[in-house]
Amino acid sequence: MNKFTGLVRRCIEDYKMIADGDRIAVGVSGGKDSVSLLCALANLRQYYPKRFELHAVTLSMGYKEMDFSPIAELCRTLSVPFTLRETQLGKLIFEDRREKNPCALCAKMRRGALNDIIGEMGIKKIALAHHYDDAVETFLLSLFYEGRISCFQPVTWMSRTGVTQIRPLLYIGEGTVRSLVSRLHLPVVENVCPMNGKSKREEVKTLLKTLAAQYPDLKSKIFGAMQRLPLEGWEPEEYARRLLP
Repeated sequence: MNKFTGLVRRCIEDYKMIADGDRIAVGVSGGKDSVSLLCALANLRQYYPKRFELHAVTLSMGYKEMDFSPIAELCRTLSVPFTLRETQLGKLIFEDRREKNPCALCAKMRRGALNDIIGEMGIKKIALAHHYDDAVETFLLSLFYEGRISCFQPVTWMSRTGVTQIRPLLYIGEGTVRSLVSRLHLPVVENVCPMNGKSKREEVKTLLKTLAAQYPDLKSKIFGAMQRLPLEGWEPEEYARRLLP
């Protein structure tokens, strides 16, 4: 956990994600990425020179099969307040509207709902669990399907809501997240979304695995290129550290 938290801290400092006195919501879906982010930030909170508060927020999509009580218990052990908001977004998207491109609408509606929840709490900063692999995959998705050189930013200020999004896991790869969750036996809530494993992101993930057999450092080169271009908001404070995918 300390090594994992060290990489989170490095990313936070490279992109000036946390200021002294911040109140930070952590978007916790129940998946391995968000659970590991929550634990790392709770660990960092104990010794980081800039003092900050955490509040875990979970948005239920309305699937009865997903039990978030293990997440509530984890938050209790970490001394992090926990808010669970029930919605029927799953039914709205997949049954009522039968969206042909449900992932885009779902992401937009979840972001809006999360912003509303933390707005009610008076919180203006939220930590999201996008990691190293997510960033590379998003870059390629934009290139392949939209013809754009683009990706989400490490720090994003949403002018309409006044909320700042931070992504402290960007220096940590999915394999490292999976290893941490396994070794520490962290609780993970299985994702029962109908699109789980079937999205365009999964296609890109499979392509990267295939290419990695011939180009083992492909992802690190793509990520480095994103910082060197740089994409807007992607140039780190202290450039070019060796990443740990």
